[in-house]
Amino acid sequence: MKIADLMSRGEQFVSLEFFPPKEKTEWPAFFAVAERLSRLNPLFASVTYGAGGSTRGDTLEIVTRLKKDYGLETMAHLTCVGSDPNELERFLAELSGAGVHNVLALRGDLPQDTPQLPECRPLRHASDLVSFIRAAHPEIGLGVAGYPETHPEAVSPESDLDYLKLKLDLGGEFAITQLFFENQRYFDFVARARKIGVIKPIIPGILPVVSLKVIRRIVSLCGSDLPPAYLAELEAADARGGAAAVQKLGIAYARRQVQELLAAGVPGVHIYTLNRDEAILELVDGLLPAATA
Repeated sequence: MKIADLMSRGEQFVSLEFFPPKEKTEWPAFFAVAERLSRLNPLFASVTYGAGGSTRGDTLEIVTRLKKDYGLETMAHLTCVGSDPNELERFLAELSGAGVHNVLALRGDLPQDTPQLPECRPLRHASDLVSFIRAAHPEIGLGVAGYPETHPEAVSPESDLDYLKLKLDLGGEFAITQLFFENQRYFDFVARARKIGVIKPIIPGILPVVSLKVIRRIVSLCGSDLPPAYLAELEAADARGGAAAVQKLGIAYARRQVQELLAAGVPGVHIYTLNRDEAILELVDGLLPAATA
């Protein structure tokens, strides 16, 4: 079922994001995590997709198994940069054949050995991919990404917001935001989007901090801001009690974020799980009637 149709019921929800393990030997542990988190009754579960399609096959297999074996409505991430349209069409056909009805359309990161976008590729931007999917598979549910703190490559916040509107106008049915640590950033982002005519749902994306090393790497890649006061708290927790103390603080902080967002009436909250079950169960458990471990 299309995620937009599920959201149209008007019930607040949580949804989850997973990433494919690097090695097949890690798959049993991964699916054990997925099975535990499926008890939270997420509205949907998304699975990421490597730059240039580097994990395309794994993404396909995982979204298929999550749907068939665990009853989760799934969404496959799909990137277009460096990809051949014929390869993308095959992937979309395989998704449809497997009963997966939703895609998150992304530009994706450039491969590290490629300094710039290849001029000969017709799909250079996420908006191109949205148009491509909508034309080739109008039956597929389609999400796009939004950036409350502005995409690192954007010319300006205004142009970045214009691109979000373009993606939605071309056929995107909802947006999921990049992670953020100050809810006001999200509220301001949604207000600015509404002001330029964006009416479709914008789902906030929340990441619990489970490791100082991990979060420093993530924010360096995605351009999100880790507030200095929060970073100082995390560093103090690390000095005081190590990784366990950092995770405890990070989960509590993310839980407060989610509580505030839900109280403000957001459609739902998308949780970046980092494939961690215990942390996510602690974060989400009991926040909504359906999300109870």
